[in-house]
Amino acid sequence: MSRLKFNLQKEATGTRARAATFQTLHGEVKTPVFMPVGTQATVKAQTVDTLKATGSSVLLANTYHLLLRPGPEVFKKFGGIHNFMNWDRPVLTDSGGFQIFSLPTERAMNEEGARFQSYVNGDYYMLSPETSIDTQKAIGSDIMMVLDQCIPSTAGFDEAKAAMELTHRWALRSLAARGESPQALFGIVQGACHHALRQQSAEFLREQPFDGLAIGGLAVGETHAERYEFTGFVTDHLPKNLPRYLMGVGTPIDILEAVHRGVDMFDCIIPGQLAQRGVAFTKRGKVQLRRVNHKFSEAPLEAGCDCACCKDYSRAYLHHLVKSDEMLGWHLLGIHNIAFYHRIMREMREAILRDEFVAYYEAHRFEFGRSDEENIVTPVKKRRPARLPKLGDYEVVTGPQGFSSIKQTSSGEVMHSVNAPSEEANRLYIEQSALATRLLKSSGNETELIIWDVGLGAASNAMAAVACFEKVVAEVGVEAVRPLRIVSFEIDLDPLILAVKFASHFPHLRHKAPKVILEENKWTDPTTLLNWELRHGDFLAFLEASPAPDLIFFDPFSSKTDTGLWTVEVFKRIFAQCASKPAELYTYSAATSVRVSLLTAGFYVAAGVGTGPKADTTLAFTRAEGATRHPRSPGLLGEEWLGRWNRSISKFPAGLAESEKAAFAARIEGHPQFKKV
Repeated sequence: MSRLKFNLQKEATGTRARAATFQTLHGEVKTPVFMPVGTQATVKAQTVDTLKATGSSVLLANTYHLLLRPGPEVFKKFGGIHNFMNWDRPVLTDSGGFQIFSLPTERAMNEEGARFQSYVNGDYYMLSPETSIDTQKAIGSDIMMVLDQCIPSTAGFDEAKAAMELTHRWALRSLAARGESPQALFGIVQGACHHALRQQSAEFLREQPFDGLAIGGLAVGETHAERYEFTGFVTDHLPKNLPRYLMGVGTPIDILEAVHRGVDMFDCIIPGQLAQRGVAFTKRGKVQLRRVNHKFSEAPLEAGCDCACCKDYSRAYLHHLVKSDEMLGWHLLGIHNIAFYHRIMREMREAILRDEFVAYYEAHRFEFGRSDEENIVTPVKKRRPARLPKLGDYEVVTGPQGFSSIKQTSSGEVMHSVNAPSEEANRLYIEQSALATRLLKSSGNETELIIWDVGLGAASNAMAAVACFEKVVAEVGVEAVRPLRIVSFEIDLDPLILAVKFASHFPHLRHKAPKVILEENKWTDPTTLLNWELRHGDFLAFLEASPAPDLIFFDPFSSKTDTGLWTVEVFKRIFAQCASKPAELYTYSAATSVRVSLLTAGFYVAAGVGTGPKADTTLAFTRAEGATRHPRSPGLLGEEWLGRWNRSISKFPAGLAESEKAAFAARIEGHPQFKKV
């Protein structure tokens, strides 16, 4: 029996949007509803009175932060959070799972829970399902959340499955810890971006006596399209007689899309966070009050809005407050943004009850996604920073992380824009290929190991291989190491010439090998076991004349800039050249088009490690057993990926004739990789 007396009032035609009510210990809630985030028993820059004036009916507080400060004892003394913060309406408390997820290097996870160090006083805490529930009971929230293990939504199947199963075990312990408390308790559906896991999680949790179910593990790495897809997929497997809560989402367009897919409850820090940055939400899109065109504007922030910000203050005054970094600016814009969120929630609810939600959705899906288009102005000129060295179409750039990279001026592409060049080369190519292990004669093969380095660039990948070889020789001795041959392909040597000239910016080039390779097109190390060769020119002109590789580091510019190297035809030629031996190809791209081209060429394809902003990369094998023999044992792409490919709007290579698409799809679906054992 639900503690919330949930009443589903209306499901709109042509959509899964729904309007409902439920009863908490501190009053009725009407859905769809947005809950401002009051992490530490306060919504930043707001008072209880301003929150009520905007229309706030439920606030969210966080168990992790309130456990550390002020602590459960304070809430017990005050009789709960409502008396403590003078709020007489419902409160939902998050369990702390997401905050623990945000501390990957400062906590230890096990079956019992998460052990972490307090940022307040340095003490160590164990946050278990029981501790979390006991703290939430002391806080006295109307709705409690189970402790869950939150992981990136892009996590692999095995990692996501383990986290989901742990979340289920913790959910049962949370229910037991809740006992006879009159507080409601929600379960949390996990499973990352894996349909089978999401369905399994929803089916397990809906059989338990929860008062509502939440969708967790989204807005933590996936694309907008994936977020919408998995939101709708999960709601399809949730019961209709319980409230549905999408945790940590989001922007107005995210909320609109989620309501369309049957979600009832939302929370997010965005309204206050953007207010602090001088950004306001309006029906015409976001407005940046820092822009100079507001300096003399007597207009209200949003015409027709009855919030205190819009009724009493001009854009000129708000612009002044924001530019002056005055707290009042954050406060007033926060009032408006929270009021805006509540207004659109009311509008959506009314549209559902009138059975007109589809029309509302179509009318606002574009507007809610707009940026500050109405305020395009010429930006204030800033002093141009000192430019770093250039050569031809390339320049040295140094990012905020402190390392330097090479940028192609014409395309704007930066070689290694997020991670330092040597760091990315090591993670993606050297460590992932287990090069150090492969170089050992004891691995069962004493023949020459051949690496193709496609896209030499500033030689970060080649030099990472050289460094790996030198380290192995130093550790085990020259007698125990196989010969290594690196064949680099590059049509434009300007990036390397520029980087070598300014090697103070590039630590991996402080070695004599790059200078020699530029002068002589080859370099041999003192042991004579390592030979590095340069093929200067078009890779396709050298392809068939080059020795068949064991490993391919495929690292040219992206398909947008270097289209000719990412085609099915090129990958077919590479595959044919490798046919005499089991070879492996590694590349930074995880694009569907690249993976489809590799499959079409005959490769067996798997997801590789993430690097920089990419959740994963791509491995390809010339033989099926390559994945099982690989040191990392990466699982080949399977039915789940094939399903996503079938639903993709870009499932076919560019330029493929309509008449050829059916045969192309049949080749992909008939690939041996997807045959069920």
